[in-house]
Amino acid sequence: MSKYLEFNTPAIKQALELASDFRLKNQGITNLDRVYWNLPSEALYEEIIFRNEGKLAKHGALLVNTGKHTARAASDKFIVREESTMRDIWWGTYNRPYAHSMWSQLMGRFQAWAQGEELFVQDCYAGADPDYKLPVRIITEKAWHSLFARNMFLTTNDKDELKKFVPEFTVIAVPGFKLDPIADGTRSDTGIILNFDQRTAIIANTLYAGEIKKSVFTVLNFLLTYQDVLQCIALQMWAIMVT
Repeated sequence: MSKYLEFNTPAIKQALELASDFRLKNQGITNLDRVYWNLPSEALYEEIIFRNEGKLAKHGALLVNTGKHTARAASDKFIVREESTMRDIWWGTYNRPYAHSMWSQLMGRFQAWAQGEELFVQDCYAGADPDYKLPVRIITEKAWHSLFARNMFLTTNDKDELKKFVPEFTVIAVPGFKLDPIADGTRSDTGIILNFDQRTAIIANTLYAGEIKKSVFTVLNFLLTYQDVLQCIALQMWAIMVT
């Protein structure tokens, strides 16, 4: 049963129009109430206002409240320590290792929490170069986070392309999912945990949308290094500075 009871939300008729055949059940997220797939900005604005997630300012800007987190929770960021990351991550204060054995339990708790929830999905791309752009799926609890993803990453209106879309990395932003430091092995009840082996990140218990952007940038910074992309950029910047 919808948490909005008998009330249909403005975008209910558009919810599946731009859905990928690679559904959330393929990623282990099942028994949801409704999933809104690749809603355009106009529809997301309507959903945001309907759900009282934000308000429109005088000249049309969207005003939202991010709660207790008004910036990134850098101390709550973790990277799962496994074979692909063990030797190539600079572990420390801002790259805290997360036990590989804890990941399945964490995702199990998230999947249980998600039962009956409504979620938003944006299938988009990080990076413009066709040789390097990364297909990313942004799954959010909030409509305004879905709008943020559309503003931050490259989208497409091609229905056939979206139908065939398969993400190479997925970011799940669920501010309503509160972590348990004892059960989940985190520092607090907030966490940003990236798993490069499973190509998935979960952002829990924070409304600050910048965590979505930073998580994808972290993924690019790690994966593109193996293609000598960031090194080339660094060399170009150095050449500009010394000339």
